[in-house]
Amino acid sequence: MHRVGSAGNNGNSNRPRKEKRLTYVLNATDDTKHCAGINCLAALKSSVSDGCNYLFTGSRDGTLKRWALGEDAATCSATFESHVDWVNDTVIAGDNTLVSCSSDTTLKTYNCLSDGTCTRTLRQHSDYVTCLAAAEKNSNVVASGGLGGEVFVWDIEAAVIPLSKSSDVMEDDCSNGINGSANSLPISSLRTVSSSNSITATTQCHGYVPIAAKGHKESVYALAMNDSGTLLVSGGTEKVVRVWDPRTGSKTMKLRGHTDNIRALLLDSTGRYCLSGSSDSMIRLWDLGQQRCLHSYAVHTDSVWALASTPTFSHVYSGGRDHSLYLTDLTTRESLLLCTKEHPILQLALHDDSIWVATTDSSVHRWPAEGRNPQKVFQRGGSFLAGNLSFSRARVSLEGSIPAPVYKEPIFTIPGTPAIVQHEILNNRRHVLTKDTAGSVKLWEITRGVVIEDYGQVSFDEKKEQLLETVSIPAWFSVDTRLGSLSVHLDTPQCFSAEMYSADLNITGKPEDDKVNLARETLKGLLAHWMRKRRQRPGSKASANGDVLSGKDITARNLALSRIEVDGNAENDSMVYPPFEFSTVSPPSIITEGSQGGPWRKKITDLDGTEDEKHFPWWVLDCVLNNRLPPRENTKCSFFLHPCEGSAVQILTQGKLSAPRILRIHKVVNYVVEKMVLDKPIDGVNTDGTFSPGLGGQLQHSAVGDGSFRSGLKPWQKLRPNIEILCNNQLLSPDMSLATVRAYIWKKPEDLILNYRVIQGR
Repeated sequence: MHRVGSAGNNGNSNRPRKEKRLTYVLNATDDTKHCAGINCLAALKSSVSDGCNYLFTGSRDGTLKRWALGEDAATCSATFESHVDWVNDTVIAGDNTLVSCSSDTTLKTYNCLSDGTCTRTLRQHSDYVTCLAAAEKNSNVVASGGLGGEVFVWDIEAAVIPLSKSSDVMEDDCSNGINGSANSLPISSLRTVSSSNSITATTQCHGYVPIAAKGHKESVYALAMNDSGTLLVSGGTEKVVRVWDPRTGSKTMKLRGHTDNIRALLLDSTGRYCLSGSSDSMIRLWDLGQQRCLHSYAVHTDSVWALASTPTFSHVYSGGRDHSLYLTDLTTRESLLLCTKEHPILQLALHDDSIWVATTDSSVHRWPAEGRNPQKVFQRGGSFLAGNLSFSRARVSLEGSIPAPVYKEPIFTIPGTPAIVQHEILNNRRHVLTKDTAGSVKLWEITRGVVIEDYGQVSFDEKKEQLLETVSIPAWFSVDTRLGSLSVHLDTPQCFSAEMYSADLNITGKPEDDKVNLARETLKGLLAHWMRKRRQRPGSKASANGDVLSGKDITARNLALSRIEVDGNAENDSMVYPPFEFSTVSPPSIITEGSQGGPWRKKITDLDGTEDEKHFPWWVLDCVLNNRLPPRENTKCSFFLHPCEGSAVQILTQGKLSAPRILRIHKVVNYVVEKMVLDKPIDGVNTDGTFSPGLGGQLQHSAVGDGSFRSGLKPWQKLRPNIEILCNNQLLSPDMSLATVRAYIWKKPEDLILNYRVIQGR
């Protein structure tokens, strides 16, 4: 697990970001499937005889899913969507509490059989939370470990006390420095020693503080607990197995032997024996009573990432980076290769006589395992004796004597959607080309969140070349594929830098020269459901021009800003135009945060209208409700307009002109025609293409809209000369914008110089 910026707050830049960002994740058409690798598994057996068994899967797509298991099928019965980054581990505490941990630094709890609503967010870690451990017979105890050497032991029942009904926090938050309710208990402080040994003070709401197990100097990747919750083992990059008393957080011993990162740990039910799997490719069996290693097993040829044992702790199933699943008899040292996969194995869950295998692929496979009587598998033959030195397996594999797998096919598979692994934002800044793990190339329209073209398995680079357009639009969003799907990030104020004419977006019923701000319309589309719900709420405050903001916070911020532009063209229309309508069948999810409670994630159709500035960044609400955009960088383009060298055309203007960057060259043609035929242009035709001489002149020249040439030609218009505009001696297409000419033809930092000439004899 490498360090990558979290989708909730970081992205691809390390500079401090003043304003909170809004991200939306485009969901695949089939929401019942994961779209990234599966990091963790948890099986829940029904306590009643005819009840349903369930499997929970946690994925790098940021969600968990619950699968109702049949004989040879599994149905997705709930999606738990709350984390804003990879889900790294999940355990079931007691009969019905699901606990998950994530790279977003939080733990979250849910009712196992609910519709997927998060019941509490636990914030104590300062970095990625990588692993969890639960006590089988003590339903309240859960331990969490993460990067930075942090290990905490939680009393889940105490941490999940419901807040009072007056809570304003979207998710019941148990978090650093946030009072989740109006009358919360006094905040107590917890001092944890971080990896750099600096002491940091952190707090929890309503008085609950987990126990900190202090001692790890480096990152923790594996935890295990005995059934009663009286013993905790941890391992990580320090290469030692540490043993703790989880009731007090005190260290009891540490066990040395591994030569690399410890990635998987198991304890037997009594807590006497411990199994560890490491990146040194070894599995070790420890006797905690004697504080020593009893056996080491060289079974794998690469890192061991996952372990599962039979109920009696007589045999161990192991998987890892070598794509292989082995079964080893801990007493006789006999090993069998059960199956080989196409992907590294991340976690295992034994389920009756079969085993669930999770990999870096988005599908989950169920393989035969004979968990109740593993000797049956060994009777098939093909076993080898596990050596006790790591290089012994490597040498055998180099010699080419690789054992044949016992099983060729899984019992059945829960299929996933291929994850997106490559993307390219096209020049029109509305389309993104993607390639997934299956090699399929697709074209997405990010202002609607849909695939508009599925090209199948073609060359990504060739398709990219084919779709190349000579057009220049500012980069108003960024994209990443960390969650296996497209995450589109909007940051203020740069997201408001891109505009297009309504004609170019094919918006009917709007004047074709109206400028459309792409981010503003995208936000309106994303929050259309939220706006409807907000209006339906009893006592919702609405003013003459739509909605107003109630928060003092926002007005204060706005006054502090030097200049807020009200988008004049938009006339505060809350109507969503077709190029910005998001699907309600597979709606995108929003990841963002407001002034309270930390980052959150929800489908746009799950927003209920109660969310406000505590949940959304103030600039998003100001744009959608009040139609206000923040001050932006200059959206104008300065240029000089000169006759072509050697042509006898009159000089129309000496000074510098200024016009919107998106202005088309045909508008410049109109302007030249107007100036040549008349001494002065017709006033008030279309102020959209405002040209103002830059040398102190007060005159506002208006570019004439196309409409003036269509009906009732005036006498001067019959004499209309044919004009061509050139830049760098290259003839310009009338459809090009000034920004495109500047980017692709002028290619200099100085002000643009355009030349015009009259075409004779036409």
